[in-house]
Amino acid sequence: MQMLKEIEVSETETEVQTSRALPESLRALERLSWNYWWSWAADGAAVFRDLDPETWEECEHNPRCVLREVSEFRLMKMATDPAYIARVARLADTFDHYMNPETQTWARTHASAITHANPVAYFCAEFGVHTSLPFYSGGLGILAGDHLKSASDLGLPLVAVGLLYHHGYFRQRLRRDGWQEEHYSQIDTERLPMQLVRDDEGVPMLIEMQLRGRTVRAQAWRVEVGRVNLYLLDTNVESNDGVDRLISGHLYGGDRETRCVQETLLGVGGVRLLRRLGVEPRVFHLNEGHSAFLTLELARELTTAGRSFAAAAEAVRARCVFTTHTPVAAGHDEFLPGLVEHCFGHEYIASLSLTPAEFLALGHIKATDGTDLFGLTPLALRMCRSTNGVSRKHGAVSRALWHELFPGRTVEEVPITSVTNGVHAPTWVAPLLRALYEQRIGPNWDELQCDIECWAQGVARITDEELWRVHHLQKQLLVAFMRHQQYHARLQRGESPEVAEAALRAFDPEALTIGFARRVAAYKRWSLLLHDAERLMRLMTDKERPLQFVFAGKAHPQDEGAKQILHQLVQWKLNPQIIHRAIFIQDYDQDVARQLVQSVDVWLNVPRRPLEASGTSGEKVAMNGGLNLSVLDGWWPEGYDGTNGWAIGDTTLREGETSDEDTCDAESLYQLLETQVVPAYYERDAQGIPRRWVQMMKRAIATLVPAFNSDRMVRDYTQQIYLGGAE
Repeated sequence: MQMLKEIEVSETETEVQTSRALPESLRALERLSWNYWWSWAADGAAVFRDLDPETWEECEHNPRCVLREVSEFRLMKMATDPAYIARVARLADTFDHYMNPETQTWARTHASAITHANPVAYFCAEFGVHTSLPFYSGGLGILAGDHLKSASDLGLPLVAVGLLYHHGYFRQRLRRDGWQEEHYSQIDTERLPMQLVRDDEGVPMLIEMQLRGRTVRAQAWRVEVGRVNLYLLDTNVESNDGVDRLISGHLYGGDRETRCVQETLLGVGGVRLLRRLGVEPRVFHLNEGHSAFLTLELARELTTAGRSFAAAAEAVRARCVFTTHTPVAAGHDEFLPGLVEHCFGHEYIASLSLTPAEFLALGHIKATDGTDLFGLTPLALRMCRSTNGVSRKHGAVSRALWHELFPGRTVEEVPITSVTNGVHAPTWVAPLLRALYEQRIGPNWDELQCDIECWAQGVARITDEELWRVHHLQKQLLVAFMRHQQYHARLQRGESPEVAEAALRAFDPEALTIGFARRVAAYKRWSLLLHDAERLMRLMTDKERPLQFVFAGKAHPQDEGAKQILHQLVQWKLNPQIIHRAIFIQDYDQDVARQLVQSVDVWLNVPRRPLEASGTSGEKVAMNGGLNLSVLDGWWPEGYDGTNGWAIGDTTLREGETSDEDTCDAESLYQLLETQVVPAYYERDAQGIPRRWVQMMKRAIATLVPAFNSDRMVRDYTQQIYLGGAE
């Protein structure tokens, strides 16, 4: 079958694309480098890194690049190292067992109705699989990447569809005055573990569609994520008009027309690609509204075959499910009606057996109001059989937000449920802690993530001494990372050698370290920490019990307000009294995030309630034994139990009962730091161990890992959404 030809990659295919011949003893590295499974496998990243650590950093952790760039001498040195050869062999054997179709998986037992012939089709505008694949901007993409990894681990047949952005998302640099600058670079597809999809004759497979009155062709690239194939559409094709070649240029870049065309390509083009591949999905999962146009393409297939639009829409609804990630109306994609008509064209609209007015009504909140903007979320809500938020609270917020779309129903009756987000433990747990979990939870700890009793018993077997030792080593690594990063950032900005070298003395691995890293946006309340700057400074400069902060995050290039917030924070940290107690790490990405969540003592989260749909960074911290200090929003109301972290704000008040939420939350934050967080951390026994703190760490691991991992999330999607209500 053509589908199998496109999905499977033979050794012959990969060998053709090899830039150099590897020594026989290391030949397995070639096939391992083509599948991102290595990125979450035990010893996977380390095997490629240890081939040549300097080249690994220069290649930004891209194994394909490392294999091309490593020197012949270094390559042969490792190819004759028995210990290294054995590591490569073990990794290859583990990979072969993992990929063996006969290997027993969760999905074979619990989701046999979802098959490779009829898989889940998962559509998303961004995918954060790994740092070396820069097609993500933040939480949505990271969540999508974790979803693919858990689907792979569980053996769930799933194919993913997204866009290839030739300039990715912007790289962040801070000027000497602290103002953010954006830089874009061209990706080199030949250096990435991705392959152009070809037809039976070996010619690049192209799909065609009409956009803005022109024929646009798109090719597709395949990225292997364990057992899952991710397909990325790309309009940078020579036969396209110059403007159309730029459709797949930047992630979340350009004007509203570019955004509308990109999302048409994702939805309509994605369905056409799956048809060319011979894939017939059992269910289409729209992860956020960006791909909502796929429902129109599915309907068009049926209306051109003779069905009415009403009958076609009902059939489409039976096969489509929708996850919304945005708790405010302003955050959902909307377009001027004329722009949507221009992008699709009258011929496409007519093929749906709809008038232009009927077509546009699909995206209006009120179907009879022709003045509304065309919204992708209303379209998805109308055309999908299931809609869910990404936490229980977000589900409730979404029911209220979209109540108007369901006349005659109470808010509680609005058909929006929830599946709380989770994170992929093998990706985010630090190697040292992973080794400890293997000893105390079990060698297959990653397969036991959802077993509450297993984690309760296993964590009880971890001694205070070994957990604290692992955590302290991770903090030392974080401090070394930050010093290294700051030193080179200062040199890059042209600062003096003296100022650059001062970075090598910043931060203290013994001090209580709080992490605050996320997208820079007004509702995230970056400035809340500075509500009483002098009070905060006293905490940071306390000689006996100091606090220190590490910050990271990007402001959207077009959000001047967010840039101003970031500038204010960067200026504040330059205060000579605290300059060694506060660091901002520029160009926040997965690698930076991993360093932070694996090492900080406390993770701070202070969004304005109820604007945090879920949030997952705090879940990653908890998996590494860090403690959350957060307002009760997103996932935290489900996770917090009074013993595994702290809740900011008066928990007895309802939302909206105080007119000065910022002041109340800031006061609560400062009081928690002064009376609970700082004392618990610095209260040590004769062995220098903060026993009360370590007990909270254990409690966080035992209660939060089983509940907030992405294996549990994908299981819930499978049993409640993918299989629930299916035809």
